[in-house]
Amino acid sequence: MTLDRSLPLVLACLATAGALFTFGQLLGGAPTATSRRLGLRGLKRQRALELVTGWRLLEPMLRWLGARLAPLLPDALRQRLEREMALAGDVLGLLPEELLALCALSGALGLGLGGVLGRSSHLGDGVAVAGLIAGAALPRLRIGSAATQRKKDVNRRLPHAIDLIALSMGAGSDFPGALRQLLDKSPNPNDPLVEELTLLLQSLQLGRTRRRALEELAERVPSDAVVEFVGAVVQAELRGSPLVEVLRIQAEVSRRKRSVRAEELAAKAGVAMMGPLVLVFLAILLLIVAPMVLRLQSNGF
Repeated sequence: MTLDRSLPLVLACLATAGALFTFGQLLGGAPTATSRRLGLRGLKRQRALELVTGWRLLEPMLRWLGARLAPLLPDALRQRLEREMALAGDVLGLLPEELLALCALSGALGLGLGGVLGRSSHLGDGVAVAGLIAGAALPRLRIGSAATQRKKDVNRRLPHAIDLIALSMGAGSDFPGALRQLLDKSPNPNDPLVEELTLLLQSLQLGRTRRRALEELAERVPSDAVVEFVGAVVQAELRGSPLVEVLRIQAEVSRRKRSVRAEELAAKAGVAMMGPLVLVFLAILLLIVAPMVLRLQSNGF
């Protein structure tokens, strides 16, 4: 009877030991990946290595850990992470497995800090678990925030860029030449719009059609202004319309939509402020009325 009861426990221990052994072989046998220096991602990684001291120290560890997590990464998750990082502008030039490695390291750091805080404040192990979850989610939240900010920056600067492209084409330049002039005179090569237009120009120079290059731009920055700009240029090319006039009209439409959007946000801001104002009013009222109530109670009323 005792042997029958202990047999499942022994089998479970053996299965756990075998799984841990296999996992350790996968981790230990994977080679360290070499850092990539190609494309926008490689350029971002190189700039980060040159400018950010902390990243210079952390990058080899992420490459080592990422190479060991790569065999365990499903294709669906890899594609999703690739998409998220592309929308964010390839922050730090991270690969999908390196992003997971960064999440793991951040989660371990959050677990340690949460454990120390939980023991010092006597709050229990829940603080450590919360630190683990928050630390593991922090890198992906940062990627999502960077993607949102990138779309806003591109939307804000695109109408002015379209105006300059239209002026250059009106002076006799073709579309790639107008893009080249705009990029040569740009003061900030790290600007999101400059990076995207640089990729657009490189795609045209590599022999891609204008339509395909513009569609790739809309895939990298799926904002309303970019999608409308791409659609207008593609339709002008298909119908044979003058591209200069289409660009001028598109720039004016983008500016008007941005102004309307700003007015809508300003109108919503007044309504959104009512909640905090009501809370502030109630707090002030409580500070005034509470002493009066306490004094009346102490006087026997």
